[in-house]
Amino acid sequence: MDLLSLARTVKHRVEAPLTEALSLARIAADPRNPVLLTLSTALVNPLYRAAFLASAAGSGVLGCLAVRPCDLESLAEYLEVPQEDRPRLRAWLDTGVRLGELGTREGCYRLRSPAARLLALPGNDAVAATLEEILRFHVPVLLDAPRMLTTGRRYSLADQDGTVIARSSLALRAMVEAALDRTLDREGPVRLLEVGCGTGAYVRHAAEANPRLTALAVDLQEDVAARAADNMAAWGLADRVETRQGDLRTLDLQPQFDLVTLHNNIYYFPEEERVQALRRARALLAPGGRLLLTTSCREGGNAGLDVLNLWFTYADFGGPLPRAEELTAQLEEAGFTDVRATRLVPGQPFRAFTGTSDGTPVTDTPVTEAADGISRTTAARAAAPSAQSL
Repeated sequence: MDLLSLARTVKHRVEAPLTEALSLARIAADPRNPVLLTLSTALVNPLYRAAFLASAAGSGVLGCLAVRPCDLESLAEYLEVPQEDRPRLRAWLDTGVRLGELGTREGCYRLRSPAARLLALPGNDAVAATLEEILRFHVPVLLDAPRMLTTGRRYSLADQDGTVIARSSLALRAMVEAALDRTLDREGPVRLLEVGCGTGAYVRHAAEANPRLTALAVDLQEDVAARAADNMAAWGLADRVETRQGDLRTLDLQPQFDLVTLHNNIYYFPEEERVQALRRARALLAPGGRLLLTTSCREGGNAGLDVLNLWFTYADFGGPLPRAEELTAQLEEAGFTDVRATRLVPGQPFRAFTGTSDGTPVTDTPVTEAADGISRTTAARAAAPSAQSL
């Protein structure tokens, strides 16, 4: 090697680390990097983890792994994934591993994070469904709202998933059951009508509390009603509970019920139709019969309810959650007496509303036909989910 080549080689070896160091220094000095790091740590990674957990819970993967660790083929068979798509299933599962929600050992996937273990418990299914509801329905309205204003798009029932809604509604189960316990006669014969029965869990609670209770449970969505009927059979209640697809506005029944219940679905009625819906419910009550309506109400400081209201603001059906005083007035306008609004947990926006029918005949006035709070024009466009909702 001549002296000139030697000099060039030495210069390159000295300059290369210096150039690399200068490049790294410029990258490190970029003011966007700390912002990206903060977003990744505080927002992005938790969002990815929440989305993976919601998907894993909703698909049943967490439940499978709660029983025992499973290899790829076992999970693929459970999910009925075709052979050619199993590499993609592996990619999804491996992402869950990198996010820290799953682990691997001896070729099998297993639950790793405390959150995954908790959501895998059968008793926490409603919590898992609530997480899925937030990610699938609440987050999109926050993302899409400005664009929807420019395109004129509105959410419809096709943008919801009745199975997820029915599951997530049970997150309020303890409060609904407490309201039932305060209202239900536990000794005498009781004829119950539940509008928007969802899974049928609340009818089951009432039937177990009063062995002399019989019920008609209706839901607008046929497959939800069929699933509730299957549940009644599994619970040994098929001889006491009739379950069928039904529409509150078109039920052809005599005023025979001692109790009519509507749980977590009043906001599926537009505000201007709620009095008529409540009047129709009163028409199905026997003299002295009672209505029990449970719902969260609009109150300040609850981000979840604010986003739920935003969703309905951008939907082509339903309306906002009620204010307690407004719903009380609507019940009275519908002809109920002894109307009461009870806050079941101090400081919480969830309330139970009760009213009594004095037996005065109800004269129906024509309004837009609705099905368990969902206008017929909307129902014609999309299959309706369970009215036992968000």
